[in-house]
Amino acid sequence: MSRITTVIFDMFNTLVEDGETFWNASFERIVTELGLGITGARLREVWATGDQAFRESRTQDNAPFCSYCDAWSSSFQHAFAALGLDASPGDALDIVVQDMAARPVQPDTKEALSQLQGTVRLAVLSNADDRFLVPISQGLGFPFEAVLSSEAARSYKPQPKLFLNILEILKITPQEAVYVGDRQYEDVQGATSAGMPAAWINREGVALNPALPTPDHSLTTLLELPGIVARSN
Repeated sequence: MSRITTVIFDMFNTLVEDGETFWNASFERIVTELGLGITGARLREVWATGDQAFRESRTQDNAPFCSYCDAWSSSFQHAFAALGLDASPGDALDIVVQDMAARPVQPDTKEALSQLQGTVRLAVLSNADDRFLVPISQGLGFPFEAVLSSEAARSYKPQPKLFLNILEILKITPQEAVYVGDRQYEDVQGATSAGMPAAWINREGVALNPALPTPDHSLTTLLELPGIVARSN
């Protein structure tokens, strides 16, 4: 194993929490604050059709790049039209972005980052837009040397372009870094495709998919990372 000089993190569900509970709360906030007169669940059900189409198409070869904010705004526009609602997609999007930028920190994040700080370089690479990735990264209070979004790179994980881009920014080889993420497809496959070791943070004990690349390291907590770094030296 090569010496690890840099740890690059995914953000959502890796360093901070995300998931159904938070998304449901955002949609309840939207229908309440915009006075839509329907449930958040109903709005999300219709909105999700556009969001799912975006997620399925974004890594297709030669697909034009579309940011999260553009895709989500378009999904709100279509959902409001389908439901016969007179509401601003921009106002709904602002609520989603605000909530994304305020996701709670995972319980093991700050202690793990504190242990790593000063021993390796720290960076963030995430499928995200700068509007919510930059503020939440800054809010963690740690000196990340680079914070790269899919929006800035105009590419989505698991495409290797995104991973190669941050390696270029940091001026390191793939073997000097380890990428830490919570998804075997986007994170492990993406890092592996760029020649970078991958650490899969699998807090929920999800079964390994044998059709996808096997992670170099499987973690149940980020607090295992300092030991992995130390053993590489």
